[in-house]
Amino acid sequence: MTKKERKTPSVHADLKGFDIHVDRFGELKSTLSVDQINEFLNKNVTDKKLEEREDVTEIKEKGKFNK
Repeated sequence: MTKKERKTPSVHADLKGFDIHVDRFGELKSTLSVDQINEFLNKNVTDKKLEEREDVTEIKEKGKFNK
């Protein structure tokens, strides 16, 4: 496989079309915005720091954390 050929990995259905790479200046380029990625992670990944809290379901439903 040459440098220009890239295989597309299998991803979650909500992330279909997601691609991320580093350009020649060292900047990360992505097909999804940071807000979209954070929304997906908040919805699908359990935060270990919040597992013991009683209001974790309320926090997860709101989609943001009150500090």
